[in-house]
Amino acid sequence: MEKKLKCTSCKKELINDRGSTVFTCPTCNKTQIVRCSQCRKLGTKYQCPTCETEGPN
Repeated sequence: MEKKLKCTSCKKELINDRGSTVFTCPTCNKTQIVRCSQCRKLGTKYQCPTCETEGPN
């Protein structure tokens, strides 16, 4: 069974979301950050649950 991805910002489950992205936290390199296309477009902030780094700025 696959693990379902949820946006780190809005917690929306990603299903066929063209424009979404998944990357490792640029600060701690431990946690996977998931961004839906809507949050990426709006520039909605995310926070790494491991090191509390905020992005996207």
